[in-house]
Amino acid sequence: MIKTDQAHLALAAATHPGITGKQNEDRYRVTAFLSSGADPVPSILAVLCDGVGGHRAGEVAAEMGVAIITDQVAAGDESQPLETLEKAITLASAAVYEASQADRGRAGMGATCACAWVIGDRLYTANLGDSRIYLLREGHIVQLTTDHTWIQEALDAGIINDEEGGGHPNAHVIRRYLGSQGPPEPDFRLWFFEGEDDEAARQNQGLPLQPGDIVLLTSDGLTDLVSDEDIRTVLEKNDLAAAPGLLIEMANTRGGHDNTTIVLLQVPSSAKGRLSKKKRWLIGCLVVLALASIMLTAALLGVRWWAGRSRPTDTPIPAETRPIEATPGAPTTTLTTAPALSPTLSEDAGEPGPTITPWPTDTLSP
Repeated sequence: MIKTDQAHLALAAATHPGITGKQNEDRYRVTAFLSSGADPVPSILAVLCDGVGGHRAGEVAAEMGVAIITDQVAAGDESQPLETLEKAITLASAAVYEASQADRGRAGMGATCACAWVIGDRLYTANLGDSRIYLLREGHIVQLTTDHTWIQEALDAGIINDEEGGGHPNAHVIRRYLGSQGPPEPDFRLWFFEGEDDEAARQNQGLPLQPGDIVLLTSDGLTDLVSDEDIRTVLEKNDLAAAPGLLIEMANTRGGHDNTTIVLLQVPSSAKGRLSKKKRWLIGCLVVLALASIMLTAALLGVRWWAGRSRPTDTPIPAETRPIEATPGAPTTTLTTAPALSPTLSEDAGEPGPTITPWPTDTLSP
């Protein structure tokens, strides 16, 4: 793929360390590409990593994560997006682990990971840890990813309920992350429809985006303090460029105990989207049929007009007179008769002609 400075989606992003004096260990990168070939397809990759480990080690892990994943995707195959993302995340995790083993001061470092790759108008996601991806569409907000935390696993298993999980001490124990000793197992479940199972969620990959859709990537510094409904309200009522700053401000006013990073990608509202080949073919057929119908109507009207001009006119026919033999003693008279009319076409002026009904026509810095 070819990197480009022109993104086909609108972009806004912001990051903040919070108000408790922590080092900002969040990192993000957004890159636009064009596929090679005669008909280049635009794509945009957003990667967000939240470092863990402390002593600047989390910062290192997060920076390695966004850099390696972005570079591997750039060198990969856009026709196999999930395989390309899986390879990139696996290589990044292995690199972070090796770096943690090589430096005692960085032992145990790691990072969460959230990746959103939009190819044309299709969305592909992958995640590790508790950094999330959301979709805002027509006033509704949907969390597309699952947190890989101890608390989420306990909730899913029914061990605890939502109320018990609120202040649980294991709430931020991460189960999957970049830098683990073994392969990290990227999560490709994309939750969109209510009640679907794991396999159905995976089948949602390549989700078609619509004009006005907003894809949001965020670290847990936001979602720990700001509800999904509050996020939706801010995105609905404000310009895209202002939304990240407003959401960070909201998190900080509620405690701001962690780094907060937000990346927004929006499909332009004026975008018409690419029509499928089948739709283009159907529209073309309708246009051709409509034009043919108009031409046929014009031809029929022309024939009727010409036929009307070529018909004989109804002019008076002169009478023929002939003498009648006179009878002796009787007065002479003349008999007037009309000759036999030659056959002519009859025309009912009050009868309308045929009616033809036409076929219905139907950047990359924030």
